[in-house]
Amino acid sequence: MRIVVLATQKGGTGKTTLACSLAVAAMERGLRAGILDADPQATAQAWYRLRDAEGPDVAGVEPAEIPAVATAGGRYDLLMIDTAGQASAANAALRAADLCIVPCRPAPADILAAPVVADAARKLGKSLAFVLSQTPPRGGRAREAAEALSGSGTVAPVQIVSRIAFADAFGLGLGVTEYEPRGKAAAEIRALWEWIDKETR
Repeated sequence: MRIVVLATQKGGTGKTTLACSLAVAAMERGLRAGILDADPQATAQAWYRLRDAEGPDVAGVEPAEIPAVATAGGRYDLLMIDTAGQASAANAALRAADLCIVPCRPAPADILAAPVVADAARKLGKSLAFVLSQTPPRGGRAREAAEALSGSGTVAPVQIVSRIAFADAFGLGLGVTEYEPRGKAAAEIRALWEWIDKETR
């Protein structure tokens, strides 16, 4: 079983949307996927309640419960852990992680906060990658953000552009690859999953 943790010091980065859509994309590749929702806002659980399709399973957990629950999650090929928007709250999840994904918008406040999680992952000896999210479809802002983040760790080669399809899919309890299978948002999520898949093999 592979465990991918999504953690960030900043809220509003699209962390839960990424977790849900990535889990669905992994299922489309034949993996058994589950999501642990360790965020008190329980947004992944709200998404799951809207969902009619089978899987991925979503369960709420307290941070202290993560190690035991993750160890018992052997029936999954992939476990995504959605954490609260604080680096300290992510530490329990980071200890169980094979890879930590840090979503980051190309904005100064997000870029300044992102290394906090990177430092926490590094101290635990965990692999980490920044994923630029909610990027503008044009312009050099995302490239500049990637350059700024690269000094603190790996930057995933796939950017997630700000697209309305993500919000629309989430509101229906769908992954974006289900909602708009041939759309640009779906292509980005599939490409990001393929990259994560290779990084965690």
